[in-house]
Amino acid sequence: MLILLFCSSVSSGFTIDIDSGCNVIETANSYEQLDRAQAIVKIAESQIGVRELTGRNDGVAVKQYLNSVGLDEGFAWCAAFVSWVHDQAGVTGAKSAWSPSWLPRDRLVKNAKPGDVFGIYFSSKKRIAHVGIIEVPGATTITIEGNTNEAGSREGDGVYRKRRLSKQIYQTSRWN
Repeated sequence: MLILLFCSSVSSGFTIDIDSGCNVIETANSYEQLDRAQAIVKIAESQIGVRELTGRNDGVAVKQYLNSVGLDEGFAWCAAFVSWVHDQAGVTGAKSAWSPSWLPRDRLVKNAKPGDVFGIYFSSKKRIAHVGIIEVPGATTITIEGNTNEAGSREGDGVYRKRRLSKQIYQTSRWN
């Protein structure tokens, strides 16, 4: 059973941040009618508005994302968020908090579709150092990302819907 919490203060509708006085809405198998890609996007959308508790990679939802890959609070969590979303959608993925593991050569695709995983390459790290989920591909790609912020940082404070130029996206993989 998937449990979502609705917070009226969150414009996107759903979150699991129980620290903000939310009302519980239970949905038993609510994503079964959707194909896997649609389920990935809907589950990711349901998390838009989740925020860290103190800005230190912590909080109820962040802990849940990190726990899904065997880590506790305090670690960067963009890849853990992607892993948690895939778990919730019933998709076997990399199950990893390490961003590059979400973009293995045998999963790379040229034409992005909703539900795909994108990676951003950071020259300072010399690797892919941020991942998220593609909601709407295009010249300007709409994404849903954990551990980002309004500016699109890879060390942010929550789950956001972002608009990224497609040229910012280094690689895309498909797991569904």
